[in-house]
Amino acid sequence: MIVHLAQADITELAVDALVSPANSWGIMGGGVAAAISRKGGPTIQKEAMSLAPIAVGAAVVTNAGKLWAKRIIHVPTIDEPGHKSTVENVRRATRAALLAASLHKFEVIAMPGLGAGLGGVDPGDAARAIADELRAHKAEKPATVYLVDIDEETVEYLQEALEVATG
Repeated sequence: MIVHLAQADITELAVDALVSPANSWGIMGGGVAAAISRKGGPTIQKEAMSLAPIAVGAAVVTNAGKLWAKRIIHVPTIDEPGHKSTVENVRRATRAALLAASLHKFEVIAMPGLGAGLGGVDPGDAARAIADELRAHKAEKPATVYLVDIDEETVEYLQEALEVATG
């Protein structure tokens, strides 16, 4: 797997799938999920909610509405809207996203820094959990993962975690 890191708007990427941090109800009310819903249109959230409840550690794949991406992989990092996440939930959500990408044979996915922003997880801890799961994923797909976030600090934490994970 090739991993690229960038400070960017995930909603602007033309990839097979975007990873959207979610809650178990599929409500895309804040952070990255809200940006995806806002730019992609209401069909994304409508489909995600029709597949709820989605357990933390599971993933569902929906349409991507008007976005350049083809699909959205929804991975809950929290059970209820407004709750806080944990490092273990970030780890489980990352693993679920990678497994969903593999199952659906997505070549290229884009993933934000999960759990840090509205989820309340320390950004360094969240970045290390993401990097560990990327390193542990041995399936052929996805072949390429773009780790992207609009927050400069999150990108710096992801860079540091990737450097440590790859030795």
